[in-house]
Amino acid sequence: MHIREDIETVKKNDPAARTTLEICFTYPGLHALWAHRLSHFLYRHGWFFLARCHSNLARFVTGIEIHPGAQIGRRVFIDHGMGLVIGETAVVEDDVVLFHGVTLGGTGNHTGKRHPTVKKGAMISAHAQILGPVTIGENAKIGAAAVVLTDIPEGATAVGLPARVVRIYGKKIEEVRKSENL
Repeated sequence: MHIREDIETVKKNDPAARTTLEICFTYPGLHALWAHRLSHFLYRHGWFFLARCHSNLARFVTGIEIHPGAQIGRRVFIDHGMGLVIGETAVVEDDVVLFHGVTLGGTGNHTGKRHPTVKKGAMISAHAQILGPVTIGENAKIGAAAVVLTDIPEGATAVGLPARVVRIYGKKIEEVRKSENL
């Protein structure tokens, strides 16, 4: 288990976090991740019904729904988390930050990979909807309430409905285009 690492991740990402005891008892994002580890273990070992029952209990307690089939990396931080949904074939890599109301969802009754992949170091702001088998690149940022239906490149900032890239590594997209033409 990575309990100490999880607690340090909360301390790093939330300036309101005070003590280890407070973090362990009052952070639903942390509780949801801990519960997911057990649900995912059960799911990987073919105990699908038990995995779903456990994940539903965790959802009831935390307000965060993570399908037991989802793959969640290390040092993931869920801030607040209420209403957050992560679908079955979603992949969330290491060091990702997710805020409340985020959906990593599918777009229909497709089979196979149908949920997003969020690469290392990405940040998904409150109420963003990432839908379908799209990829959010490493260190990308998705703005609040954005609806992402296409891949977002590494280091990009995307906002809007539908989401569009407005910055890459902090430079406005117009500046990036100008520097490429020179």
